[in-house]
Amino acid sequence: MNKQLLIVFLKNIKLGKVKKRLAKTIGNDSAFEVYNELVKITENITSNLQVEKHIYFSDAVMESKWKNDNKTVQKGIDLGERMKNAFLDGFSDGFEKIVLIGSDLPDLTANIIYDSFHKLSNNDIVIGPAQDGGYYLIGMSKMNHTIFENKPWSQSTLLEVTLQELQHNNQKTTLLQTLNDIDTFDDLINSTLYQNNLDLQNLITNTTDV
Repeated sequence: MNKQLLIVFLKNIKLGKVKKRLAKTIGNDSAFEVYNELVKITENITSNLQVEKHIYFSDAVMESKWKNDNKTVQKGIDLGERMKNAFLDGFSDGFEKIVLIGSDLPDLTANIIYDSFHKLSNNDIVIGPAQDGGYYLIGMSKMNHTIFENKPWSQSTLLEVTLQELQHNNQKTTLLQTLNDIDTFDDLINSTLYQNNLDLQNLITNTTDV
């Protein structure tokens, strides 16, 4: 058995249900297109990784995505509980290194993911910081429940609070490079996804007159 597990969290790609903060600026149709592109990028990056993969959808399994991998639905009331349950499932299945990523990272690479697994050989926790003060990746070499409890999800203090708690609990932690995840309009226009995609630029320009 491959003892490394990659967990991918994503929302079902539904109009009006994805990238709601972004949609406030560019509208639901454009936000839908942006998220659809982000999911494609995530699938392309992860599909050929030589690790086990479990894909966790927000509402229902999409059979057209990650066709050769294990797919299921997230369980829990909030993001923390859903992530905790996914890690618990992974460790229960016998995996020894587990890394979880989101699906809104245009600059994520296979090498970053491989590096996160490598760092778990000498650390309890690995975290990929996001530019907005959260994190885009969390990995563990042993289960840690408290990291997912009583945290300021979707707030700019999430990473800071999490790192302070890990230090207090003497958890050996290492950080990866900082990346930009796409949650707001500023995130989008500063991203490689936007800057390298003329069709997306035209769509957003027509929507926002920027």
